[in-house]
Amino acid sequence: MPRPTPKPSKRTPPTNAQPEVVSPLWLVKAIALTIIAALVCGYLTLCLLFYQGQWQFVLHPTRTSAAPTSIAGIPYELIRFGPDESATPRLTGWWIPSSPNARYAHATIFFLPGADGSLADSIATLAALHNVGLNVFAFDYRGYGQSATTRPNQQNMAHDADSAWQYLTNSRAIPAQQIIPYGTGVGASLAAQLAANHTTIPALILDAPHADLLPIAQRDPRARLLPVRLLFHEQFPLAAPLSTLKTPKLLLSRSNSPDQSFRTAADPKLTVELPSPELPKPELPSPDRLYAQSITRFLDQYVAHDLSPAPTQQLVPPPAPTH
Repeated sequence: MPRPTPKPSKRTPPTNAQPEVVSPLWLVKAIALTIIAALVCGYLTLCLLFYQGQWQFVLHPTRTSAAPTSIAGIPYELIRFGPDESATPRLTGWWIPSSPNARYAHATIFFLPGADGSLADSIATLAALHNVGLNVFAFDYRGYGQSATTRPNQQNMAHDADSAWQYLTNSRAIPAQQIIPYGTGVGASLAAQLAANHTTIPALILDAPHADLLPIAQRDPRARLLPVRLLFHEQFPLAAPLSTLKTPKLLLSRSNSPDQSFRTAADPKLTVELPSPELPKPELPSPDRLYAQSITRFLDQYVAHDLSPAPTQQLVPPPAPTH
């Protein structure tokens, strides 16, 4: 009887076999890629944070808890307007009426403040405009003063300026031909945009504008490593709109180097350099007096004929019939 064929036995690996070893070069590459990926993610996160919070580089709002009792001794009306979807007013403004027999009693200054502080920081300017003989309407953007709490930015501030314009022309029924936007700081950009959108506006006053803000953001040490030019959108442009705007303009400079946008602004325009209050020039009128004289001269030269109300037509009774 034949013997069964024995099954092949499994070979046991030798006990002295070497384990697989990971290449040190591969470990170095993996660690390097991980570090690079972390750096890229961190850099993109910084870019996102800058994009979302860039308003903090150029806008510095201040909240106020109470309105002043008067504007440098001048009575005024506190206005709440611009309702949201719930009919809650979002904006707070001040209406400072002129005297009925004032020189420009039929004209209204629409005051657009700058990027820093709140409306309370402009009381001296508002009082000076009223003393010229003008009605004055001023307001705080959302995020400023007593207006609604929100994050300010160029888009929201432009929307607030439109809401204030609608309040003046609709709620107060003031003709556009009698409203003069007055912009200071970044408010100058918003005022110029209003004048470009509403060609019936008779005049525009820009006081020490602080617009075209990209260079300011680029100089900030917190943004030196970021592509600011690509990410920055809080521009508040001024030079470009002024270069084509045909509305008469009063350009008030408060330094020895006027804003570049003043040099390229289209005619008609009147440019005035106001001396610093700290360094008055003895041969010139005081800054306050020169300021009032400049506004009066500008209004008389360019727009005085547009600021009077339309004459009322009187009905003449028909002649009595003859017999």
